Amino acid sequence: MGWVSEGTKSEKFSFINERRDEFGIRYLCSQLQVSTSGFYKWFHNGLSRRQALNSELTKEIHRLYTLHKENYGSPRIHKQLQAQGWQVNHKRVERIMREQKLIGKAAKIYRRYPLPENTCNKVGNLILEHVIPRRPNQQWCGDVSYLKLNGQFIYLAVVLDMFSRKVIGWSLDRQRKVSLTINALDMAVKSRKLCSGLIFHSDKGTEYACHDYQNHRRKCGIKPSMNRPGKMTDNIYVETFFRTFKTETYHGETFKDENHLRETTQWYLEEYYNNQRIHSSLNFKTPQQYESM
Repeated sequence: MGWVSEGTKSEKFSFINERRDEFGIRYLCSQLQVSTSGFYKWFHNGLSRRQALNSELTKEIHRLYTLHKENYGSPRIHKQLQAQGWQVNHKRVERIMREQKLIGKAAKIYRRYPLPENTCNKVGNLILEHVIPRRPNQQWCGDVSYLKLNGQFIYLAVVLDMFSRKVIGWSLDRQRKVSLTINALDMAVKSRKLCSGLIFHSDKGTEYACHDYQNHRRKCGIKPSMNRPGKMTDNIYVETFFRTFKTETYHGETFKDENHLRETTQWYLEEYYNNQRIHSSLNFKTPQQYESM
C-alpha cells in the first residue's frame, strides 16, 4: 500500500474499492488514514454518475434504434455511438440492447432458381477474371426482384456500384419487361461518369439476355458479365441488397397503394441506404461516405 498512501483521496478510495472484498473496507480505510464515511460518499457519488451515464447512453441507443427503423443490431449501433464520440465497449451496448429488448431485424434467405437457357449462355463471368474494384464505376451489377402489393406483383430493378454498394439506378413496374431493366440502367448512366472498360454483371434472365437490352448496353459502351450456370452467388452483392431491402423496408409494412410503395422505395434507396445506413463490409461507412474517402 506504500504508493497509495501518498496518493490523492480519490486514488485511495479507488484502491479501497478494488480490494474491499480481500481486506475489508474498515481495515483499508484505517491503513490509508481516510474515513469510512468519506469512502461511502465517494462510492455513491460515483455510482450516481455511472447511473446517469447509463441512462443517457440507453436513451441514445433507443434514439438510434428508432432512427434506423429498428434495423440496426448492436454492432452497427456501437459503431454509430463511436462515430458520435461515445467511448463505450461493444459488450456494454450489446447488454443494454438485450436488457431493453432492442433486436435488429434479421434478413431472410430467398432461394432463387435459374431461368431457362437463352442466347446469352456464351457470356462469361468477367467479375471472376478481374480484381475487386478500387474506385467507383469499374464494376456494376443489377437484378430484378418482386414485391407483392394487394395480391399483385410489382417488380423492382436495381443497379449497384460494386465498389461502394451504392444504388445508382432503379425502376419499378407492374410488368417484368425489358423497359424495367433499361430504365434502371439509364438512371445509372445519367448519374455517373462512365469509365472505359466498365463491366455490368447480371444473371441470365430474359430482361438482361434479350436483344433490346443487350443492344442498349452495347451503345452505352458497357461490357457484359453474367452468372455461371446454377451459380446464383455470382451476383451476391445485389442478392444481399434485396434481402436487406425486403427485411428493413418491405416486410411488416402495409402499403396503401403503388404510389406509397414507390415513395417508400425511393426514400430507402436514395436517402437511407445510400446516405444513412452504414455497412459492415465498408468499414461501417455509408456508400456515399465510402465513395468520398
